[in-house]
Amino acid sequence: MAGNVFGQMFRITTWGESHGRAVGVVVDGLPAGLPFSETDIQKELDRRRPGQSEVSTPRHEADRVEILSGVFEGMSTGTPVSMLVWNSDAKSSAYDAIKDTPRPGHADFTYIARYGMRDHRGGGRSSARETIGRVAGGALAKLLLSRFGIRVVGHVIELGTIRAKPLSFEEILENIEKTPVRCADLEAAKKMLEKVASLRQEGDSVGGIVELIIKGVPAGLGEPVFDRLDADLAKALMSIPAVKGFEIGAGFEAARLRGSEMNDPFRIEEGKITTSSNNAGGILGGISTGLDIICRAAVKPTPSIGKLQQTVDLKTLENTEIAIKGRHDPTIPPRMVPVAEAMVALVLADHMLRSGFINPRTLLE
Repeated sequence: MAGNVFGQMFRITTWGESHGRAVGVVVDGLPAGLPFSETDIQKELDRRRPGQSEVSTPRHEADRVEILSGVFEGMSTGTPVSMLVWNSDAKSSAYDAIKDTPRPGHADFTYIARYGMRDHRGGGRSSARETIGRVAGGALAKLLLSRFGIRVVGHVIELGTIRAKPLSFEEILENIEKTPVRCADLEAAKKMLEKVASLRQEGDSVGGIVELIIKGVPAGLGEPVFDRLDADLAKALMSIPAVKGFEIGAGFEAARLRGSEMNDPFRIEEGKITTSSNNAGGILGGISTGLDIICRAAVKPTPSIGKLQQTVDLKTLENTEIAIKGRHDPTIPPRMVPVAEAMVALVLADHMLRSGFINPRTLLE
């Protein structure tokens, strides 16, 4: 299986399966001289850890990270950083009864079509548990970006039909972690929690939208034509399990606007070139403008639901039905926030190195 590597100069390779012994990541390209420890990585892993609230799977994993290489005396050495998290609460028995009946909405059928076999325990490599490696690698990318004043913040702006009201960046920062759904509009968050609880009782699930706000990105970041910054962000977010849509700035609303409404007029403010609006979402021609980068990911409902669904029996090649048991998230967006932040941070760290905004020896100077 190819396709387990992401990035060019700042690169991660994730490995492991949902019910295997462990999952992890190898990070290559982190410059020498960045202070970090397991605590820095653990802080991000704890944000995506299962079993913390009523909107996540009851699977209980400590998700304690072990750093195996790439750090010496509390500082990055410039060599590959290898990190590991052991799986300790994998219960595969619930999957044995459905190993020959592909689950609707999952990659069961397509993995068999591609490879001729699959690890049916929890979805194996196609499970969202693979994102642990992304979050661990993204934690290092975030630390690196913070040295240059760049901050990545994600939050849930929609869950089902419930939409959060627009809030200031300061309000978003203050409220994100106050509720399990990671929606900064606390009134909307309460309604979201009620909806999730109701759907869980019905054996169903719900999707939503995660928004990413990136502050402090310098103008001039990006590699046209095929490595546009927005194209790489789209790939990063679309590579996350369950993401079915991406937009940046005005997004799909741009299709309904006139040019006079969509264009962001340039102006001088405090001696610097800026724009009076940001419909472009901080990127023009695949290159950053210096304004906030704002993008969104549409997340489908959790496909593992308790309702009876139609499927097929791979052995008899007959139609049948399936009811999925086990421990699953009733909604994905809240736990996807740290994963989305990690993927965005990885893209930005990679482009900062590729564009020369970060010299590999900068941290040692």
